[in-house]
Amino acid sequence: MLTRHGVATGALALLLVLAGCTAPMVNPALDDGGAAGGPSDTSVVASPDANFSDPSDDVLGWEDGYWYNESIDVNQSDGLSDEELRAYVARSMARVEYLRHKEFEERVSVDVLSRAEYRERTRSNARSGSDSGPSAFDQWNNQVWEALFVTGETGDSQEAISETQSSSVAGFYSPRNDAITVITPSPDSPRIDNATLVHELVHALQDQHYDLTSEKYRGETQDGDLAIDGAVEGDAKYVELLYRDRCGVEWECVATPAAAGGGGAGGSGGGPNLGILLTIFQPYSDGPVYVHDRVQEGGWEAVDELLEDPPESTEQTIHLTDEKPVPIEYRSRATNGWSTFPNQGQSGSDTVGEASMYVMFWYQARTAGADTIDPRGIVQTESRYDTYNYDAVPSSGWANDRLFPYKKASGGESEYGYVWVTEWDTEGDAREFRDAYRKILRAHDATRQSENTWVVEDGEFADAFRVRMDGTRVTIVNGPTAEDLDDIRPAAN
Repeated sequence: MLTRHGVATGALALLLVLAGCTAPMVNPALDDGGAAGGPSDTSVVASPDANFSDPSDDVLGWEDGYWYNESIDVNQSDGLSDEELRAYVARSMARVEYLRHKEFEERVSVDVLSRAEYRERTRSNARSGSDSGPSAFDQWNNQVWEALFVTGETGDSQEAISETQSSSVAGFYSPRNDAITVITPSPDSPRIDNATLVHELVHALQDQHYDLTSEKYRGETQDGDLAIDGAVEGDAKYVELLYRDRCGVEWECVATPAAAGGGGAGGSGGGPNLGILLTIFQPYSDGPVYVHDRVQEGGWEAVDELLEDPPESTEQTIHLTDEKPVPIEYRSRATNGWSTFPNQGQSGSDTVGEASMYVMFWYQARTAGADTIDPRGIVQTESRYDTYNYDAVPSSGWANDRLFPYKKASGGESEYGYVWVTEWDTEGDAREFRDAYRKILRAHDATRQSENTWVVEDGEFADAFRVRMDGTRVTIVNGPTAEDLDDIRPAAN
């Protein structure tokens, strides 16, 4: 499961180099029939006079003394002064109002933080274990990411998530503090990227109108979290892209010196795990397309409704559908000391969802050479608002999944396994998932012990696996040895 480390939302300024490809740039000259981003029929953006005089009331498109299209005297080549920062933030707020058709209720505070300090904070938040070993959540979550073939037997998923976040986040908005924090290499002379500022201001606007501390913005599962972020981050990224289209065309924008981006890794550390990075990025890629579709259908009011009732699964944001996950009933039948983690996740289980399954097939194709999907296919997108393509044959047709990590204490040590129950729209979809999953096992030199049982002898994923298909259901049982599989989940169940 992905954890937020106390921050409800965060903008990832990611320089993704995946399969040797970088993210395509949005071309302001292109238009696929999308919303123009100007005033709608239900909201009126005020127009300044020739002198950009302040209005008598706080109107849409004006904030803290600045109009959305007013010039400001800001040059951040040597960092932003307090006066420059105030003007920069105020005009950016006015521009967010213009694009998003919603009024800020109060001024937003913007702070800066060094990359090194942010990295230490995320590491500190990730240290949830104790001297006696990892916490129950860490043990549970390690099995989730191991099941996805993203972190292995000796990997620490929390540490990998922390390192990935700390090396790629450019800024974040904290609903608890009602403030934006921008990561910068030079806090004493800060430089702030336009797009990062606008993106986080959208989150501040969301918080002022919808309260991002609400439980409905926290999913119970990994897939639930990513789906909700598809709406929250999709809204912010969509407005950011509309803003980018106007920079240098309709609007003057404050230039950001190239060497001061604030999104670089900086400091020490192992760098991001690309599997985790690609998972975290999914809402920023598919979310804007999902939001754009809503704007096309019902204007910004439809996006407001979306934020009041966020999607349940990444299948919805990937395929622009309202299809709901099918229920999966599960009762543990483990014996011989094996048990679930009943206090973790959703009654001991996580739902990783279609996006994370896609990442599994992509990551294993890229790192282990598994013949699952073409890792270069991720850049094949049709929408100007989409960065990467998370739709692939082995993960498409997802109907639901529940992944139950298991644990057994043995002589002072602990052994781990999991049962992963997946449901698919059709038997054909189930078969495609099963066959691609087997190709991952073959990529790790698995030997077939029986019709449905495979054993990986060496490496980070050395374990026994039972992969069984029954109609539209594929169930994967994992344990240290083939003998453990029946103890974790009897073959007949």
